[in-house]
Amino acid sequence: MERKILKNKIYLYLTEFFAGMSVMAAELGASRLLAPYFSSSQIVWTIIIGTIMIAMALGNIYGGRTADKNPDPDRLYLRITAAAVWLAAIPVLGKYVIVGISGVMIFAVNSNLLIWAAFAACMVIFVFPLFLLGTVTPSLVKYSVDSLDKSGGTVGLLNASNTIGSIIGTFVPTFVTIPTVGTSATFLIFAGILLALSAIYFFSEKRKLLQISLAIAAALLCCVFGAVSSFAFWQDDIEYEGESVYNYLQVTEDEDEVILSTNVLFGVQSMLEKSGGLTGMYYDYAMAAPYMAGLYEKDGLDVLILGMGTGTYATQCSNYFDNLNFEGVEIDEKIIALSREYFRLPETVGVTLYDGRAFLNAADKKYDVIMVDAYQDITIPFQMSTVEFFTLVKDHLNEGGVMVMNMNMNSGGENGINAYLSDTVSAVFDSVYTVDVSRTSNVELFAANGFDMIKRMSENVEKEDDPELRALMERISSGLQKYSAGERVMTDDRAPVELLGIRAIDALIFDQAEYYKAVFRAYGFKGLISSLS
Repeated sequence: MERKILKNKIYLYLTEFFAGMSVMAAELGASRLLAPYFSSSQIVWTIIIGTIMIAMALGNIYGGRTADKNPDPDRLYLRITAAAVWLAAIPVLGKYVIVGISGVMIFAVNSNLLIWAAFAACMVIFVFPLFLLGTVTPSLVKYSVDSLDKSGGTVGLLNASNTIGSIIGTFVPTFVTIPTVGTSATFLIFAGILLALSAIYFFSEKRKLLQISLAIAAALLCCVFGAVSSFAFWQDDIEYEGESVYNYLQVTEDEDEVILSTNVLFGVQSMLEKSGGLTGMYYDYAMAAPYMAGLYEKDGLDVLILGMGTGTYATQCSNYFDNLNFEGVEIDEKIIALSREYFRLPETVGVTLYDGRAFLNAADKKYDVIMVDAYQDITIPFQMSTVEFFTLVKDHLNEGGVMVMNMNMNSGGENGINAYLSDTVSAVFDSVYTVDVSRTSNVELFAANGFDMIKRMSENVEKEDDPELRALMERISSGLQKYSAGERVMTDDRAPVELLGIRAIDALIFDQAEYYKAVFRAYGFKGLISSLS
């Protein structure tokens, strides 16, 4: 069916280009939309990629068949219009869909909650628009191939246009739009590009003007409501919400404390106790490491923090000790900025913008204490959980030095992630002790080589004249348990931390949800709503 605008094949190549760009932008946007709820682990990425490939494959099949039966370009550009409006609506509705699906899944499945919830959310939110965009290539082949003699070259140019668009659609969201204007605006930008592409077609041909006008109006409404939607829409105490190349970032504040979270449902990544006192969290327990390293036997201790966050550990230790020299490593530049703006991290505390393992590979300096607290959202980077990594840590400790590591998922028993981490550390250090952090799911691990760190801790605690700290250290000391190592050693070649972590989180969720399940079984939906209100 003849259309003047399609006689110029450049427009067809542009359609392919922008379709490819939008597919990759949607894929990257999907990862950032899901990450604050389900993490940004390889498992979540697998779900996203798999779901999108299914949608694209089905779109390719449908697009080819419909192009053969009814080669009307209006139908293709209407599908692009529908995909654009759907993508524009994701910032408005997507977060509610994710939370709603997660709530239903708690009652519907008995294992692998995060995997099933992430898969269901991805299917509901992204399959339809990506299916529609999957119809673009086979349809354009139908419109652009004039003869079999030139079909190979034409199809090659179309695929090249799609690939180049995909490349740009990969880099622009990651390095430009998501860090600067956020995930919601990224969806709106690429939805706008697709909508402009369709509008040019329909207005130039003076066809379907009502449909395209309604689509533009709907997209504009999504711009109004979507750009201001919060990931944690149920909270009213958010001081700051933003995104970086690596993380979703949320700062909340009340009269007592300031908290940084990189996930809307799980965990506290950093915090500031405004009174300057103890936090009641694992940071307090980690303060045992300087005592183990000879706090009152040396003029000063050099402390390295891998996963500095906003500097909670450095700030807290500085409030109590005056002979610790801190150096931090943090991969997220925006978190470093937040540490100065909201968390009172002194300018005198140096922070290197780098990956923790890469820093150790490049650094020659040795330290008395190395703290490993390098969680990204609710997952552990696999490269900082292996025997090779912990060997690097050991090599950067002074004689008599101590490694302290926070493990924040105390579940899964003897085959849980903490057991794997502890076994791996034990393959490198000859003395490993753990202690449960009261009223949390955290476990603090201490490791050293060649000396009795428990004896040294006791000797240094005896010199402590702060009664609060002394009582805390005595409580920690009584809870320390020498770790009995197994054979679950993780290496750079095999480190299933993400799968282990998701299983641990599932266990925590189901444990917390059991009360509401019991209410639902006994009193039904009305009783459940009453218990939540």
